[in-house]
Amino acid sequence: MKFLCESTVLQNMFSGASCWLASLLEDMGRVEPEKTVTYSFCKKTLDLELTLGSTLSSSSLITRGLMTMKHSDHTPHSGDSTPSRNRHQLLIEGASCASCVSKIEAALEVVHGVTRAEMNLAQRSVSVEGEVDADTLISAVENAGYQATSVTDVADSELLDEKDKADDIYYTRLMRDTFIALGLGVPLMAYGLFIGEMTVTTTNERLVWLGVGLLTLSVMTTSGRHFYIGGWKSIGAHTANMDTLIALGTGSAWLYSMVVVIFPELLPTLARHVYFEATAMIIGLINLGLALEVKARGRTSEAVRRLIGLQAKTARVVRDNKEIDIAIEDVVLDDVVRIRPGDKIPVDGVVIEGKTTMDESMLTGEPMPVEKSIGDTVATGTINKSGSILFRATRVGKDTALARIIDMVKRAQNSKPPIGRLADVISQYFVPTIMIIAVISGLLWLNFGPEPIVAFAVVSATTVLIIACPCALGLATPMSVMVGVGKAAEAGVLIRSGEALQSASKITTMVMDKTGTITLGEPKVTDIVLANDRKDEELLYFAASLESGSEHPLALAIIESAQQRGVEGGSVDSFKAIAGHGIEGIVDGKKVSFGNERLMRVEGVEIDAYIDQAQVLASDAKTPMFMAVDNVLAGIIAVADPIKEDSIEAIKRLKGSGLRVIMLTGDNRATAEAVALKVGIDEVFAEVLPQDKTNKVIELQMEGEIVGMTGDGINDAPALAMANVGFAIGTGTDVAIESADVTLMRGSLHGLADAISVSKATLSNVKQNLFGAFIYNAVGIPIAAGVLYPFFGILLNPVIAGAAMAFSSLTVVMNANRLRLFNAKQH
Repeated sequence: MKFLCESTVLQNMFSGASCWLASLLEDMGRVEPEKTVTYSFCKKTLDLELTLGSTLSSSSLITRGLMTMKHSDHTPHSGDSTPSRNRHQLLIEGASCASCVSKIEAALEVVHGVTRAEMNLAQRSVSVEGEVDADTLISAVENAGYQATSVTDVADSELLDEKDKADDIYYTRLMRDTFIALGLGVPLMAYGLFIGEMTVTTTNERLVWLGVGLLTLSVMTTSGRHFYIGGWKSIGAHTANMDTLIALGTGSAWLYSMVVVIFPELLPTLARHVYFEATAMIIGLINLGLALEVKARGRTSEAVRRLIGLQAKTARVVRDNKEIDIAIEDVVLDDVVRIRPGDKIPVDGVVIEGKTTMDESMLTGEPMPVEKSIGDTVATGTINKSGSILFRATRVGKDTALARIIDMVKRAQNSKPPIGRLADVISQYFVPTIMIIAVISGLLWLNFGPEPIVAFAVVSATTVLIIACPCALGLATPMSVMVGVGKAAEAGVLIRSGEALQSASKITTMVMDKTGTITLGEPKVTDIVLANDRKDEELLYFAASLESGSEHPLALAIIESAQQRGVEGGSVDSFKAIAGHGIEGIVDGKKVSFGNERLMRVEGVEIDAYIDQAQVLASDAKTPMFMAVDNVLAGIIAVADPIKEDSIEAIKRLKGSGLRVIMLTGDNRATAEAVALKVGIDEVFAEVLPQDKTNKVIELQMEGEIVGMTGDGINDAPALAMANVGFAIGTGTDVAIESADVTLMRGSLHGLADAISVSKATLSNVKQNLFGAFIYNAVGIPIAAGVLYPFFGILLNPVIAGAAMAFSSLTVVMNANRLRLFNAKQH
């Protein structure tokens, strides 16, 4: 190509940039044998061992970057609860954009023993899982050109305090740098706009502009120091990030201006224009944007901050028959803790003395106080309202319910929904692509531009470098996820991951268990139907004997009813539980079978004369259970589980949002249909065995439905894990909670509707942010390159480009913070 340019200096500058980019891209596609290469714009793909001559296709990059398995964490969530896997938390210094995120994650993922590394640019932190020590991880980050500090063992409250202090220091420094840079840039810009031309035509002007150039250099080495250090490190590591673009853009403008001042004879008269004001203004405006971003970013951690604020600082424990106040960190298992009216519960425990009411609204969202007496559990962070109690500590430190909630919220805020992977893939190539566009833009102006072609080439290339904003891409997803997950936590909804957050917004069918989900899970014995001259006490005795070792709600209801009548159960031999049928065993030498109609049919018990009575009970939403003694029907015990007060309204909300709602229960059909009729559910699958629940979820998925499953029992765990999104009732079993993607801290199904509403709002916010970031770059970069000049004579000023770049990321942060005003109850 023939260059129509009088300046060999500028020509060499563009040619040198082209060569450097070419070598960089060549390294991306071909490396030496057995050598591992990592580039910040090749996340999760170029951290492979490649052989000489091998290349990476775009399809392999996208496949490796986007492929995920929904249920890789289940059985149960290995990434969340497996004790053998270490989890490290690192604070990162020096990361500024999506390319930095890609580079840091890639550097950590090639470390031996690391199974997952996810960075949150908004929090400047990275979560790493695997069998590896913190020092190795820190070394990997430092080799990638950044600074890292391990905060794995730092208390949450201390960590937030340290981050607040660091943010305050960073904000103060950025504002100082802003004032220094704008203190020079604003007067220079005003001079150029209103007083005179910023050109070099005389010796006196050369001396003046030389002084201004040196002042600009001092601004670059003070206010812009972090940009140039970051840019230099990235180039040295064969990578490129936002700092690279800023450093190249402002550095090129300053260097060109100094050539104009010192060697004006090298350039034509019309090209002798200086751009010192652009360098100073760009540095000042970008620093201002970063400062405002830091302030806005701090508000996204409010949910975690409020949760941490629920923790008590001290506890009053009973030791050596004396009550003493100790730091919360000194409480150990089995300590006896005294709680007075108004006290916060410092650790989890079980009440051993006294009676009171607890305000659990801060954890569950349930406003009504809950009565507590001997044997009841108390949770960290709840507030004692009236009485004085003693309780024994059962979970302390990071094992308490509150600590686990905080940990789950923080991990969810750090995780990325699949939609965020799009930004990751783009960021792999973003910065080098921008640099190529800048070079091409400059060359086009040099070859085809009007006079002064040199000035136009410098302005267009500089403006392209400055206006591009990978930072907005990097912040688009994590900012919204942080606020959305925090908003859900405030409503008593704990979302386990970004993937669950996104999937919940797409659910088309919600499948629900009945007992403990739609109903209270606190059944009572309502009817006893006798057969073959048996008595009530006999049936209750046999039933209480069989159920004595069970914790099932129906079993507890029978035992409670027996105790109220003064009936105590006896010993049981040869006990056997038959899934989906009932139980049987030997009581006082007699074979007792207790369960549903199917069990009686299997045992050959004659029940035809009582089927009608059982159906009448079932049609009234009661669960009839047949009892046979020595294969002869003894009677029917009916148990009713009251429907939760707000289940009807919550299900109406779900159906109103367009969801298909299905009841899936192991209870008998008549009872299930009676409950469904009362709550407004049209589709019911009853008498379903545990394995059949999973099969039904798979069947719905095969029909193209995005399935959410809600349950609370062990028998629901497989279906919860198989569903696209599993919702566990927080009052249910630990197995169900561990198998689910979302936990509803209170038993209300309104939490289910809230979770879906928050998920939809968050995903919508992420899409807005990504759309804004993409459109900003897609429109701004061509304009910066000069696409409008042939038609309207418009060429974007680098200062305007700097301002646009600074405030593009701020716009993303502000839009994400709009979620803080979202009210799930109104949607």
